[in-house]
Amino acid sequence: MDNMTAKVSCFARAYHYKNNSIHIFSDNIAEKLLGDDYNQIEKNMTDGLDFFCPGFKGTKEEGLRVIVDKQLSPSVLGRSAFCEDKLKACVTNGCRQYVVFAAGYDTFSLRNSDESLTVFELDYPQMIEDKMERINKARLTSAAIGVPCNLADEAWKNKLLAHGYDKDIMAFGSLLGISYYLKKVDFEQLVMSISEIMSEGSAICFDYPSVDESAETRKTQMLASEAGEQMKALYSYKEIDMILDKYGFIIEEHLDKDDMACRYFREYNQANPMHQMNAPVGVGYVYAVKR
Repeated sequence: MDNMTAKVSCFARAYHYKNNSIHIFSDNIAEKLLGDDYNQIEKNMTDGLDFFCPGFKGTKEEGLRVIVDKQLSPSVLGRSAFCEDKLKACVTNGCRQYVVFAAGYDTFSLRNSDESLTVFELDYPQMIEDKMERINKARLTSAAIGVPCNLADEAWKNKLLAHGYDKDIMAFGSLLGISYYLKKVDFEQLVMSISEIMSEGSAICFDYPSVDESAETRKTQMLASEAGEQMKALYSYKEIDMILDKYGFIIEEHLDKDDMACRYFREYNQANPMHQMNAPVGVGYVYAVKR
């Protein structure tokens, strides 16, 4: 299976960790999970320098840094940091189940040391199989429970329950990167389905493409299209709030680019004046709790 979008997201986390001492999000496992694909993606990015940075003057290494810092990393790093911060707070408050929707090459289960937290990873069967092969090849250990499914098929709920998920126990759901690739009606359907299996006090965290588009957002759309994964929707804050409220969720925290920059990018930028990174315009970040 060649899920380029998932691989590129993993590469962004790996490159950031490898090339910086101060991190927006620290992922020391991503490079190990990618294995030989790390070098291949690195080559693909430098070969595509003219696409990402037309007219760039400098070395290939400098160009790669610009591509990663300006195009690939900001949204991936910011949303990952936000999500795992919210997860940590929920675990402190009694959450014992973490559901990673469309998990891809997420590495939380490989970094987690809290044995009280059960991690469920939902994705296509081929993706879960590929990830397990990578974990074994890298001699890593994961306690995550893989749930092979298609989120467009309502059967995913029964499959999750069959793998040991308890809908009466507080849970936290990560839906990072999902809203971009679903039609609005399908995203709403997913929120409804999640609400049906989450107890009061459970929470979800996700990012979404805002109606405030930018050059970065359009570039992301182009990259997704090249990978065969067309972005399908844009949302206003009001639309997101209405969908969540309809299915029993209340927004407890919503971050825009300025909030994200202040909370997660400031320390990194202070330490890296020559390699500044900005939270992308046109992306909102949501933490919502089930009433």
